[in-house]
Amino acid sequence: MTELNELVGRVLGDLGGAVSVPLVRIGDALDLYKTLKEIGPSTADEFADAAGCSPRYVREWLAAQAASGYVHYEDGRFSLSPEQAFVFAEPDSPVNLIGAFDTAAAMAENQPKVQAAFKTGRGVAWGDQAGCMFCAVARLFRPGYVNALVQDWLPALDGVVDKLKAGAKVADVGCGHGLSTILMAQAFPHSRFTGYDFHPNSIAAATAHARSHDLANVRFDVGRAQDFDGRDFDLITCFDCLHDMGDPKAAATHIRRALKPDGIWMVVEPMAGDKLEDNINPVGRLYYSASTMICVPTSLAQETGLALGAQAGEKRLAEVIRSGGFTRVRRAAETPLNMVLEAT
Repeated sequence: MTELNELVGRVLGDLGGAVSVPLVRIGDALDLYKTLKEIGPSTADEFADAAGCSPRYVREWLAAQAASGYVHYEDGRFSLSPEQAFVFAEPDSPVNLIGAFDTAAAMAENQPKVQAAFKTGRGVAWGDQAGCMFCAVARLFRPGYVNALVQDWLPALDGVVDKLKAGAKVADVGCGHGLSTILMAQAFPHSRFTGYDFHPNSIAAATAHARSHDLANVRFDVGRAQDFDGRDFDLITCFDCLHDMGDPKAAATHIRRALKPDGIWMVVEPMAGDKLEDNINPVGRLYYSASTMICVPTSLAQETGLALGAQAGEKRLAEVIRSGGFTRVRRAAETPLNMVLEAT
């Protein structure tokens, strides 16, 4: 009975998080967190007036947020602690998790397609997944890229920053909405960046994003990892996408050929141990779930369909990278959610 009660308690906690997904997304869409941060401690009615929303809905939303620990409640007033604001109200915070809630919603919406694929063994193509999965995933990864890519990850690579400052040729393969590409282009104006992705809608979004920043040293093209155009790159990057590819070994081979002899391939992948036992933890739980609903279906929808999964681990990833002709693979940097591999 003790073990049963503990399990029920864990499940109830999980259900509380699951049913919070639409409430958090409403709070983000209506700027409720932002408003609460700006006005400070307030009653529900004061907050509803500031937010321009119905008081009755707002009172219930605030109660749910307080019960979840996402909003602070004391003496009839609601507020955001600095920590709560860091998670919900500050877009550039390294621990902003709104994108994770968007991704969870897209995963739930994707259930019928993935459920059918369980029986057929077929994949669910990236562009065919429910909702704007690629929008949610781009938002999920943005805080990590904003806070670590230029500051920590690139400096961890051997001599790369000096090349980028002087003027290098860079390809960002599997760029999605181009957030990583644009961050690098902004930081290193003397270098030239090309983002490639096999999903045309993502390339359109990335191109529009670059135009909004008036960047002249970046462009985006539709292209697959195993046969994109371009040669003689000083640096090629792959952010959280190698495990999603249908044929990552072919991608590794093509990337090796597209690099200069002294070029570097930076591979950013989800943090994972090499064995299931190493990944039975909160991070592994998130990544295995996302992998079941997003990553494996995406890979199986492509030719070869190797389906590495989001928890492939460094050993398996290094095997795939070396299969393309790379002789040296090292972990250059890491965060609780990502590992950064350098291949030469």
